[in-house]
Amino acid sequence: MANDLSVLLEDDVVIDISTAGNRKDVLQRLSSSLAKAIGLDSQTVFDAVMERENLGSTGVGEGVAIPHARLDGVAKPVGAFVRLRDGVDFDAIDGKPCDLVFMLIAPLGSGADHLRALAQISRSLRDPVLRERLRSAESTDALKAALCSDRISKTAA
Repeated sequence: MANDLSVLLEDDVVIDISTAGNRKDVLQRLSSSLAKAIGLDSQTVFDAVMERENLGSTGVGEGVAIPHARLDGVAKPVGAFVRLRDGVDFDAIDGKPCDLVFMLIAPLGSGADHLRALAQISRSLRDPVLRERLRSAESTDALKAALCSDRISKTAA
């Protein structure tokens, strides 16, 4: 599967923000944006993501978090991305704050599709070249271009 994350990203749900208070604030912001894009209630999305987050951190290290949940009313796995100027604590496995957060929402009955989408996101965001491109992007358009590029280094493969 390609590293291009465009198949998962909803249009206009790539966010670049300077400040976020904490993990809950970030998840609320992403839930609201993604819910609006896919026609769901933002509180429903937020509650599902928080329920999953309470089972164990989705901070995977190197400043990356991949919060996710499965919900009724979703046709296919969809995602939203935020880059934070200052990272927030996601209880990541390496103890570092997270500044690159990709939220994934998948259909309730989509076990295999959900896992494939998570693997694709994880594989892409493990790439140090992509992480650097995301961190140095000077605009939302540049963030989108980095996330939707097939030309990511082969070091993560």
